[in-house]
Amino acid sequence: MTDFAATRALFHLPEGVIYLDGNSLGPLPLVAEARVRQVLREQWGDQLIRAWNDSNWMALPARVGDRIARLVGAPPASVVTGDTLSIKVFQALAAALALAPPDRRVVLSDSGNFPSDLYIADGLLTALGGRELKVVAPEGVADAIDEGVAVTMLTEVDYRTGRLHDMAALTARAHAAGAVTVWDLAHSAGAIPVHLEQANADFAVGCTYKYLNGGPGSPAFIYVAPRHADHAQPILSGWLGHAEPFAFERAYRPAPGIERMRVGTPPIVALSILNAALDAWDGVDMAELRAAAIRLSETFIREVERRCATLTLASPRDPHARGSQVSFRHDHAYSVMQALIARGVIGDVRAPDILRFGFTPLYLSDAEVVQAATILADVIDTRAYEAPEFQQRAAVT
Repeated sequence: MTDFAATRALFHLPEGVIYLDGNSLGPLPLVAEARVRQVLREQWGDQLIRAWNDSNWMALPARVGDRIARLVGAPPASVVTGDTLSIKVFQALAAALALAPPDRRVVLSDSGNFPSDLYIADGLLTALGGRELKVVAPEGVADAIDEGVAVTMLTEVDYRTGRLHDMAALTARAHAAGAVTVWDLAHSAGAIPVHLEQANADFAVGCTYKYLNGGPGSPAFIYVAPRHADHAQPILSGWLGHAEPFAFERAYRPAPGIERMRVGTPPIVALSILNAALDAWDGVDMAELRAAAIRLSETFIREVERRCATLTLASPRDPHARGSQVSFRHDHAYSVMQALIARGVIGDVRAPDILRFGFTPLYLSDAEVVQAATILADVIDTRAYEAPEFQQRAAVT
């Protein structure tokens, strides 16, 4: 049985802070500082360039990828890390389009998708020409999958409301229509059980700085189903995706399997921190994590609704229909959140009116959830959010 008291002890959690924003940036794993010192002093410092071989830096993207694979229901050697999530979205979508029937012209997404994914799709489809991005309401995705769709590009958990797509059902529907699937797991990996292989997904991507606690800007990952791995076309033909990078051949030959999805030189320090952060997941049962997250989120909803009549639940009522976050609507969401943060409860805001809270059993307790709801109610009841200092908008919300 997963010991969440033990996992909590693995993180630096500032005294007096209730952290409900791990769905945006996970807290610092205590082991990260020691791992960075080791990489800087013993590897980069003492080994210098020899560390690429002596510390096996070159294999780090695949080793870390295998650790993430367990958390997203993927087989070994099907996930690789490196680069940013936007780059991985670009790679996955381009490769999916190349596998789709050539007469298909539509990439289907939904209005709950993260805007960056849609920006990437817009740019790629404009460059390719002759294709269109069709965006429908999340509830309309299934009905919109028809024989004109080349690729479905969906984020499993809506970043604003937490609404959860049925990956298995939508993947099956896409395949029945002859389409290829790309799943964004930014709000899924480390938050809910994910079953990429079982769902028969084609491609998936995700970031690692949210629930996986890899640190700000930590490297993203990409999954390619083994059945596609040896013929998926990596449109970004990077040096380290070459079959023999150090042969320095003029022509590009893609590496076998998932390695072809590597692009540039791996960010060794960042990957080492991520690798250290993943230690917290050793022994964690994802089904138990999901049950604990549902308990925490249900407690929060109950306590908030009992105290705050002016807040409206924006997330699905059914806990099995949402990810590991809860959102409420308020006309003054930004200033409410600033007042809440000033009292030690950290969540975040998504425009125009969403108060967003993440529930991460690795380090969050039931008592903290109740206390957070109590403080939120006081902020609302006393209209503390109307104070001038809470009206000034910062660059990052």
